[in-house]
Amino acid sequence: MADHRSFSVEEALAHLRDADAKLAEVINRVGGYDAPRRSDPYAALVRAILFQQLAGAAANAIQKRFFAIHEPADQPPAPEQLLDTTDDQFRGAGISRQKMGYLRDLAAHVADGRLRLNELPSLSDEEVIERVTAVKGLGEWSAHMFLMFHLGRPDVLPIGDLGVRHGMRITYGLPELPTPKQAIEIGAPWAPFRSVGSWYMWRAGEPVAPDI
Repeated sequence: MADHRSFSVEEALAHLRDADAKLAEVINRVGGYDAPRRSDPYAALVRAILFQQLAGAAANAIQKRFFAIHEPADQPPAPEQLLDTTDDQFRGAGISRQKMGYLRDLAAHVADGRLRLNELPSLSDEEVIERVTAVKGLGEWSAHMFLMFHLGRPDVLPIGDLGVRHGMRITYGLPELPTPKQAIEIGAPWAPFRSVGSWYMWRAGEPVAPDI
């Protein structure tokens, strides 16, 4: 999709470099900010469920098989189609019983209007988290990924993400992973661009950032 971020990447990088010398080193080493954006909110939430606790390659393979159950084969089944999907079809795609339940609950929330996806862009981060986490299987981490990679919100710090905290450990030379409380303290100077700082922590700890 075209990049219509609600913030200036140049301003964010200038702020982060000034606020945190260690982060500035990571930015200089990694280069420009290139976080993905997901254009379809429903697809983004389906993806968040499918990718939970799986490596990217395995999750991509399962997603491809799942999407192929219905037409069009390169898109997630519409909520009504998903609700008609049988257990055998889910299992054939490699989806666990637990995730079947999560996907059906997401589809039900969208189909009956409990989750109005078109309203989410106008809500605050806290309100988006409240709406998204009302769906079974979509916790705070999934809501944070949605805020960052679908809505493009600039100031999200996903302290529940081990990859971000691993990057902090490497960047700041810590003896062990920082606790969530310590991660909040480390990320505090990055505000109001903590999403961007978090993306660089993924890059500091891994060859590439997560493809959520």
